Amino acid sequence: MGLSSALATAMSGLRSTQAALSIISSNVANAQTPGYVAQNPNQIEVASGGFGSTVQTVGVSRQLDLFVQNQLRTETSTGAYTDQIANILGQLQSVYGTPGGSGTLETALNNFTSALQSLSNNSNSQSAQSVALSAAQTLAQNLNNTTKGIQTLRSNVEQDIGNSAAQANAAIAQIADLNSRLQGTDPSDPLAATLQDQRDNAINTLSKYVDIRVVSDSTNGVSVFTNSGIQLVGAGLASQFTFSSPGSLDATSLYNTNPTLSGVGQLNLKLSNGVSIDVVANNLLGSGQIAADLKLRDQTLVQAQTQVDQLAATMSSALSDQTTAGTAVTGPPAGFDVSTSGVLPGNTINLTYTDSSNVQRQIKVVNVTDPAALPLQNAAGANPSYVGVNFSLGMASVVTQLNSALGGAHLQFANPSGSTLRITDDGTSQATVNAASVTTTAQSLASGNPQLPVFTDGSTALYTGAITSTGSQMTGLAGRISVNPALVSDPTKLSTYSTSPPTAAGDATRPNFLFSQLTSATFSYSPTTGLGSAAQPFQGTVSSYLQQFISQQGNASTLATQLKQGQSVIVSTLQQKFNSTSGVNMDAEMSNLIQVQNTYAANAHIMSVVQSMMQTLLQANP
Repeated sequence: MGLSSALATAMSGLRSTQAALSIISSNVANAQTPGYVAQNPNQIEVASGGFGSTVQTVGVSRQLDLFVQNQLRTETSTGAYTDQIANILGQLQSVYGTPGGSGTLETALNNFTSALQSLSNNSNSQSAQSVALSAAQTLAQNLNNTTKGIQTLRSNVEQDIGNSAAQANAAIAQIADLNSRLQGTDPSDPLAATLQDQRDNAINTLSKYVDIRVVSDSTNGVSVFTNSGIQLVGAGLASQFTFSSPGSLDATSLYNTNPTLSGVGQLNLKLSNGVSIDVVANNLLGSGQIAADLKLRDQTLVQAQTQVDQLAATMSSALSDQTTAGTAVTGPPAGFDVSTSGVLPGNTINLTYTDSSNVQRQIKVVNVTDPAALPLQNAAGANPSYVGVNFSLGMASVVTQLNSALGGAHLQFANPSGSTLRITDDGTSQATVNAASVTTTAQSLASGNPQLPVFTDGSTALYTGAITSTGSQMTGLAGRISVNPALVSDPTKLSTYSTSPPTAAGDATRPNFLFSQLTSATFSYSPTTGLGSAAQPFQGTVSSYLQQFISQQGNASTLATQLKQGQSVIVSTLQQKFNSTSGVNMDAEMSNLIQVQNTYAANAHIMSVVQSMMQTLLQANP
């Protein structure tokens, strides 16, 4: 019995070393296979019933550091996010061009103002007029091209959302399928280890597109959740991203929580129970490439477009708008009369008053002829605040609308005659009207005033800042702006501002005005540009505003690149740390191979000795 037991033990040793050799062979063969996790044989001691015991291989174990693996997935999501942000912001810088370089907005604006300055010195020169007109056309074309570049980036990001959603769906489906195949299997089964590697690879792929959290269960399956808590995979059930895109985007293609009003692709997550969730409205994704694309499409690039639209709008208004101060009304109650004659949609009545707290406030009454756009919304603490009034309904209605909207501010409005609007306090000493004026848009090239509609919205429409239910006229203006066709037909109007009486030879009133408005006049800019705030809007000249937002975009691109580089180091470090534990170590495998070889030889030698002893025993007992 002793020799038989020894032979059985040696045989079990040979089988175990063969299994170990097979695992070492698999490790070496897959040393360069992405996602392969090194395996070790699981050996247990088995009682033989006599002296000693045998050995048995009962599967494999994967060399896995779960903590590092989870950290790597988290940082992979962040890495994909920062990489996409930096990539698109870098391309946006290419759209703006090198500061001071040819073909940039800054250069085009400087060339236009320089041409106007030259025209001021020689207002009757047809050559100077032609140069100024050409410079204005070049500036408008630069704004058009900048808009085209920004919207191309938005369209590319829109397409990438669809592609990324498809890749995420493929990974989600694969994880669910592998969950089903692994359900109830022994984790130490070599086949299960291979399937777990495949599932981990699919999870890693998913982490590039979506920020995720993975939870293992007792059936050898995993559940995958977004960090916001929405389940993507549960056992063999999978959620699915759905994306419907209108195609190429333009400046008016904006996200809206109401799908019927949204101008961009709708990204939903369809859960395994059939419920569909709006990913953007519910802020489901915090990181990953899809989250980066959504931020770029709906926020970053929209703000970039708003900045150039504001530039186009301010330039247009600066050259064409005329503000006329109101006539003082002696009280009590005291105030001002302003004429509403010629007030176009988007034009404003400007009011400054001191309230009961001795705080000076500003109000802009905007002519809004689309009832669906009323009332206008103001950000908290906005100064000035905007009040929309439909002037097309007549003065009686205007007075009623204003008293209803601003009566609580202790202001009162009346119509003493014709198109005159009277603005006073209500006689309670709770408010003091400090100033009032009306801003209108010049419609004629020779009105007798220096104001000139140099730029138009499209081919002929004046820019007035009109507001409708579909949005502001400013939205997308940079892509539509052009030089007034009437001015193109008659460049002399850059100098001639009156026909009766005719503008005197050498009169530089208009070119001086145009030059001054673009170089030294100060304007307020909407906080939607990302500059200033609702309570303290950014104020400055047209040139300083352009330099400010170009500088802001350059700083954002530089910061995004730095974040990308820093995140790349983090991901690389974690990947190395993960590989050091889970990857195949060739030195260790060669050492294990020598050990297995020696063990195999020792077990074989034991079998040879047992055989020799049994032969001796048989010969001794014929």
